[in-house]
Amino acid sequence: MSAERFEELVADALDEVPEPLLRLMDNVVVLVEDDSPPDGPHLLGLYEGHALTGRGWNYTGVLPDRITIYRRPILSICDTEQDVVEEVLVTVVHEIAHHFGISEERLHDLGWG
Repeated sequence: MSAERFEELVADALDEVPEPLLRLMDNVVVLVEDDSPPDGPHLLGLYEGHALTGRGWNYTGVLPDRITIYRRPILSICDTEQDVVEEVLVTVVHEIAHHFGISEERLHDLGWG
């Protein structure tokens, strides 16, 4: 799958997020990269930043949080384009949940792990 098509699927996944949640997202950017970092070769996505629940009065002047979706690791576990569509959606939702302060354990409990 081309990088362009994959980016379209990430955009489509973001379109699936309910508008009220998107409006609550603050100072965050969603990026697509081909490969996960060498120290996290099995990562499908990564949230880096300060979760909304941990931001206090002194949260000012910081760079945007980053949600990165990794193309090749997702493609490596998917057999069909429909599998990619589903995995991208799960990964995008999973990383957005971290932005809202939802832990890895809670996501697993909810079936988004």
